[in-house]
Amino acid sequence: MKHRADLPILDSANRRIINMLQGGFPVSESPYQETATRIGISEDELLWRLEVMKTDQVYSRFGPLYNAEALGGAVTLAAMKVPDDDFERVTELVNAHDEVSHNYRRSPTPLNMWFVVSTEDKNGINSVLSTIEQETGLKVYNMPKQKEYFLKLKLFV
Repeated sequence: MKHRADLPILDSANRRIINMLQGGFPVSESPYQETATRIGISEDELLWRLEVMKTDQVYSRFGPLYNAEALGGAVTLAAMKVPDDDFERVTELVNAHDEVSHNYRRSPTPLNMWFVVSTEDKNGINSVLSTIEQETGLKVYNMPKQKEYFLKLKLFV
C-alpha cells in the first residue's frame, strides 16, 4: 500500500471515488467492496483513500441524508446575533445539542450564527430553540422553510 505522501490529493482514482460517491453509493451488504470493484481498486485501498481525503479536507462528510419530515420529524434553520467576544462560548452551548447540525458563522451580517435543528416532531423544534435561548441569553430566530426545492448538484472533479 502507498504512503500518504505518495498520493496526489486528486489523482484519477480519487476523482472516480468522489464522482461515484455523489449519488451512486450502493446500498448492499458490502457497499465499500462493491464501490471499490466498480472503481478498480481493493476495498482496503478505497477505505484508505477515503480516510486520506477526509484528513486532507477534500471532503468534510460522507453519509446518508435523511428527510426528517418524511420520517415524521421536523427541521428548521435558526440564526442568532452573537457578540464576537462570546462566539466560542455560544458555539459550544449550541453544538452541545444533539439536534443541532451544520452550525456555521456568517459575516458580516448581524445574524452571524446559523444552524440547522432536526427533531422527532414539530414540538421538539421550539423546545430546543427555547433551551438554547435560556442557555445563551440570546434570541434565537426560527426560520422554517416555506417551500422546498431539490437541486441535484454534483461536482465533477
